[in-house]
Amino acid sequence: MPMHKVNLLRLLPLASLVLTACTTFSPTTGPSTSPTSPEWRQHEQQVKQLEHYQTRGAFAYISDKQKVYARFFWQQYSPQSYRLLLTNPLGSTEMELKVQNGVAQLTNNQGKQYTSDNPDDMIQKLTGMSIPLVNLRQWMLGLPGDSSDFSLDSQYRLRQVNYKQQGLNGSVTYQSYDTTTTPSLPNRLEMAQGSQRIKLKMDSWTLN
Repeated sequence: MPMHKVNLLRLLPLASLVLTACTTFSPTTGPSTSPTSPEWRQHEQQVKQLEHYQTRGAFAYISDKQKVYARFFWQQYSPQSYRLLLTNPLGSTEMELKVQNGVAQLTNNQGKQYTSDNPDDMIQKLTGMSIPLVNLRQWMLGLPGDSSDFSLDSQYRLRQVNYKQQGLNGSVTYQSYDTTTTPSLPNRLEMAQGSQRIKLKMDSWTLN
């Protein structure tokens, strides 16, 4: 099906209330929190071993062209298979993305389905939102993705990741972590690149 840009996601203002308050922590850095520290390497390996998990929470996409607020549900089936669901405050589906074996299928809020081998490009064309899904899957877990430019907090977890995509510099800032999980996982983060912001608040994690 041809991919014409459509009004796939309606403005969902109620969810924005969830993202207004941010918990921050001190940007402590130093030799003990170096990216080469054994404590970070141990945490990184523990996170990389997670293959099956679920998380849900609030999503915000803000740019100079549009603002989108939604509830999200992310379900990871295997390293290369996952499902992303965006819903409005009433619980109705706005977008569902399923990726399996390199093939992505997107269903919009009218039930129309689109298929592509490039989910980033498909979402960009259909919604106007630029979401780096390959790295996002890593950043959500507190991993630097393909970036080697990152810093840690005092607990040897990611504090900030700096990256470059499509010629633009970007950053991911971690505002707080869920310490009830093992290993501890992010529950607030913000991505910034140019005029674009993506905010995620993870309400809960389920690790299988």
